[in-house]
Amino acid sequence: MTNLTSIEAPKNSHPLVYLLLIIPFGASMGFLTVTVVYLLGRAGVDAVAIAALVALSFLPHTLKFLYAPLVDLTLTRKKWFGLSSITSAISLAMLGWVPAIEANLPWLEVLVLASGISTAFLSMSVESLMAHNTSPEQLGRTGGWFQAGNLGGGGLGGGLALVIAENTTHQWLPGLVLATICLLTGLAVRYTHEPQQEPAPQAPTVQPVGIMAQFQLAWNGLKIVFLDLWQVAKSHRGFLGLFICFLPIGSGAAGILFPLIAEEWGANANDVAVTSGVLSGLLSALGCLVGGYLCDRIDRKIAYCLFGLFMSVCSVGMAWAPHNLSMYYVFVMAYAFITGLGYAAFTAVTLEAIGTGAVATKFSIFASLSNTPIAYMGLLNSYFYKNAGSNAGLYSDAAMGVAGVMLFLLIRKIIPFRNS
Repeated sequence: MTNLTSIEAPKNSHPLVYLLLIIPFGASMGFLTVTVVYLLGRAGVDAVAIAALVALSFLPHTLKFLYAPLVDLTLTRKKWFGLSSITSAISLAMLGWVPAIEANLPWLEVLVLASGISTAFLSMSVESLMAHNTSPEQLGRTGGWFQAGNLGGGGLGGGLALVIAENTTHQWLPGLVLATICLLTGLAVRYTHEPQQEPAPQAPTVQPVGIMAQFQLAWNGLKIVFLDLWQVAKSHRGFLGLFICFLPIGSGAAGILFPLIAEEWGANANDVAVTSGVLSGLLSALGCLVGGYLCDRIDRKIAYCLFGLFMSVCSVGMAWAPHNLSMYYVFVMAYAFITGLGYAAFTAVTLEAIGTGAVATKFSIFASLSNTPIAYMGLLNSYFYKNAGSNAGLYSDAAMGVAGVMLFLLIRKIIPFRNS
């Protein structure tokens, strides 16, 4: 078992390292939400069924706080990263091997779950390394680079994979190419520093033996993890951080609609690959860097709310604008940039609240809550799109974003500030 009492790493890693390490997470999600969604939509699969498949991909991330203690209590962060990097690549390659048609939905569901579990462990290991190797004044900057890799990887997984899929007869090739890229970016883990451990103050000199003794040791480790979590949750900063992550602010869920409504705006597969893939990846990554910079200079939760309102304005603007190809490019790219702002703010808020210690568990609680609105907003937006058209889906995204900001500001005003 690994003791949770950490001391500072000898040197902080450059934020670029975390951009590279999290690319497999983004690439897997981008492959599903852009390439697979577009191919399923073109094959005539029901929009709600597609949204349900995407929502299923968030289930392992929504529940990962249940198994996050494994990363905090067993192996090392680097070993967990190595294992999850390999399994993520395998599941991504297999997901690309199954044709995206309605008859294969059950197989796709299984592979989406497998991919989600693998990338959940990968993200937890990267988040833990990042939290232990980032100084307090650099939380926004590092969070921005981290999310740039996430969303940039999403553009890679969506854009590059869709271009390959549209220009080859080998259906397995896009997934294999992405899997190879993800394994190569994982080599950056060598430039991270494993958090150094020191013995607990009353650690026994002789390790206990026997099943019950090992169980007791594990139980003691879990108690330390959840005590650490409780200290975060009961603080003013920690509670508001947890609360804002659950709200539908800056979720970027309308992005799931863009490949589905592309034809209405006159966009073809190449346009989707460019907008929701390559350009969205670049612009969302830029948004992450800008958002991270801003979050080190203003209140991070207020920045989160502000970026969420920008996203709502963008959704309404897309609904009001002429439904043509030019406006499709403008608003999909604008939405991608704003999504980057919001994701950087989420990471900065989370790192600010959790500190160090049992990082994988604490970050997973925040990430689980933040994945929940992405899932339910994806379903809600798709429901309105299916029953009332594309504008209704965009209005749904905008209205819920504004409601989330108003609710957060109300709760923030009601709960008295405590210096903790």
